[in-house]
Amino acid sequence: MLTKIEHGPLMDRVYRHQRHFYDATRKYYLLGRDPMIAGLTPPANGSILEIGCGTGRNLVMAGEAYPTTKLFGVDISNEMLSTARKKVMAAGLGERTQLAYADAAKFDPSSLFGLAQFDRIFISYAVSMIPQWENVMREAVNHLAVGGQLHIVDFGDLKDLPGAARAALYKWLEWYHVTPRNDLFEIAETIAVGAGAHAEAQRLYRGFAWISIIRRTA
Repeated sequence: MLTKIEHGPLMDRVYRHQRHFYDATRKYYLLGRDPMIAGLTPPANGSILEIGCGTGRNLVMAGEAYPTTKLFGVDISNEMLSTARKKVMAAGLGERTQLAYADAAKFDPSSLFGLAQFDRIFISYAVSMIPQWENVMREAVNHLAVGGQLHIVDFGDLKDLPGAARAALYKWLEWYHVTPRNDLFEIAETIAVGAGAHAEAQRLYRGFAWISIIRRTA
């Protein structure tokens, strides 16, 4: 019997039907995902974990871009994981991919995957949907290997967009339980300092998308 995590039932309701056409529609406004994946550059034979792996679209792209890596993904929606498993298998990546149902704010990758740390961890348009997003970021940094990196792409503050467009987008995002984290860069910097790491900030498309990177050096 499948267990349920507190935020999981909501995500299952949101994506029970959307998962079937999610990728076809999101490509028009989930901007910055591909540049983020291109910037992962993991070491040869390294490991990549996606938190909030959704339909598996990004993991498949990462697997194709970095063919010697091992891929891991966690999500709080069983509906999305069902689609992700099918997508991973269809891409021929099943043998080097492991997916698991987990709450990213408090998960144990050793018990899920037999691996405690990862060379690269990325979160794509998920921190804006996770209530405990700051805890998720801290937890992710704790699971970085030495020299590892956490990459996050999500909605930015939209401040360079016209006022009417910005207001309309915020209202539309609210319908889908999405809240842009306008203090993402500040929180990333605080977490990096606490972990003895280094934070970088990238602003794309007039502030529509942000990429935050935390690099662990020791």
